[in-house]
Amino acid sequence: MSLKERNRMGVLKQVKAKLLSLVAAGKLLRLSYRQAKRVWQRYRDKGDKGLIHRGRGRVGNRRKAATIRARILARYKERYPDFGPTLAAEHLGREGLKVDHETLRQWLLAKGWWTIQRRRQKHRQWRERKACFGELVQMDGSHHDWFEGRRERAVLMVMIDDATNRTYARFSEQETTRAAYDAFEGYVRRHKMPVGLYVDRDSIYRTDREPTVAEQLAGQEPLTQFGRAMKGLGVAIELAYSPQAKGRVERRNGLLQDRLVKELRLAGISDLNGANRFLEEKFLPELNRRFWVKPAQEADAHQQVPRNLAESLNWEEGRVVQRDWTVAWQGRWFQIDSGHEALGDRTATAGRHGATAAGRTKAQVPGIGSATTRRCSAQTRSNRHATSQAQRGPPVATLWNRGRQRVLARSQSASALGPATLPGPSLGLRFAPASLGPGESCEEKSSREQQHKRGHFLLS
Repeated sequence: MSLKERNRMGVLKQVKAKLLSLVAAGKLLRLSYRQAKRVWQRYRDKGDKGLIHRGRGRVGNRRKAATIRARILARYKERYPDFGPTLAAEHLGREGLKVDHETLRQWLLAKGWWTIQRRRQKHRQWRERKACFGELVQMDGSHHDWFEGRRERAVLMVMIDDATNRTYARFSEQETTRAAYDAFEGYVRRHKMPVGLYVDRDSIYRTDREPTVAEQLAGQEPLTQFGRAMKGLGVAIELAYSPQAKGRVERRNGLLQDRLVKELRLAGISDLNGANRFLEEKFLPELNRRFWVKPAQEADAHQQVPRNLAESLNWEEGRVVQRDWTVAWQGRWFQIDSGHEALGDRTATAGRHGATAAGRTKAQVPGIGSATTRRCSAQTRSNRHATSQAQRGPPVATLWNRGRQRVLARSQSASALGPATLPGPSLGLRFAPASLGPGESCEEKSSREQQHKRGHFLLS
C-alpha cells in the first residue's frame, strides 16, 4: 500500500470504531462527502484491500502490442545497438517504428541493454549565459575516432555561442594554429566577428616564452600567432582554467561524439572533405534548429567583418631588412619594392597559412616584391664575376688598375716560388703580426700594419 492508502486505512478504522464521523473523516482525507461515502463502502466490503488503487497491476490502455515491442527491440539490436534511447527513438521514428524515448529506455533496462550511469561531480559556481548573440563564443578541439577506423583519427574544431547554443564545427587533421584559423574564418564568414572567444590554455592560444626586450619596454605580454591575429582583429581572448569552466562546448563535444559519429557511419562518409560538407549542409542546420536557445536580449553583438580578414589570419615573423632591401625567410630571399623606401621601416612579416610569402610594414602596407630568389653561393658568384669580367674585356689602363696589377703580379710570383722561398714581409699580405718585431718601433709597426691592410684589400 502507498502512504496515501495507509493514511486512509487509519482514518477509516476510527470511523469503523465509531470514534470519528464520516463527515469529519472526509475533511481529514480532503475528500468530498460523496467520495468519502464511496471509499467507506469499498472498505466495508473488501477491507484493507478495497483501499488499494484498482488500476494497480493491470495492463495500461496505451501499452504497445507485444509484436510491435519485439519488432522495435529487434531493429534496435540490429541497427542501433550503441545508440542511446533518445537518439534511437528518433531514428526508429523515421523508419515508421514510433516509440517514446522513455518507453524505449524502460524496455532496454528490462533487457539489460542499457544501464543508468550516475556521475558525481564537484560543486561548482554557476555562470549565467551571456545576454546577446555573439558576445562570447566558446572554442575547443575535440579529439576522437570520428570515422571509427575508416580513416586516421581527426580533430573537430567546435565553436558554440554562449547565449544561443548556435554551433559551428569543422574537421581538421590536427589541432593546430591553421585549424583554429580555418574554424574561426568559417564562423566569421557565416555569423560575422564575435566580441570574445573563450578557449582553454593550449599552446595555440597561450605561450610560456619570456617576453622580448621590445615587449618588456612596451609593457606587453608575449602572444601566440593566434593571439596576435585576434588582437589585430579586436577579438578578446579569455582563457579557461578548467574544462568545467567552458562546460558548454565540452557538453557539445560529448553530444557530437555520440551523434555525429553514428550519422557519419549511416551516411557512409570516411573523408574530411565529405564530412565537412555533411556538417554544413545537413547536420549543423538540424542541430542548431533543435538545440537553439532564445537569448536574453534580441540584439546581435557580432561586429562587421574587416576587409583584411585573410591578411590578419597569418603567421608573422620578424626579419631585419638588409642594406640591399632584401629579407631572408625559410632559406629564400625576397626583394622589397623600391616604392617602400620612403616608409623607412626596416621590419617585415611573412606568410598566410605558411603557403605564400607576403610582407607588411608597421603601416600595414603589403608588398614584399613578388619575385622570390635564392642567393647564390660564393663559387657561383665567383663564376658570375669571371663571366661578367670576360664580357667587359680587359680593364681600362688607369693609375689605380696599374698599381693593382703590379701587386697581383708580385703575389702570384711569390706563390709560384713556394712558401720556403717567400720573404718575411710577404706574410703581411694575409696576416698581421700580433706583436712588435725585433728592433721595431711602434711607428714602424703602425706603418707596417697599414701596408698589410692595403695589400689585403687589393688582393681581396
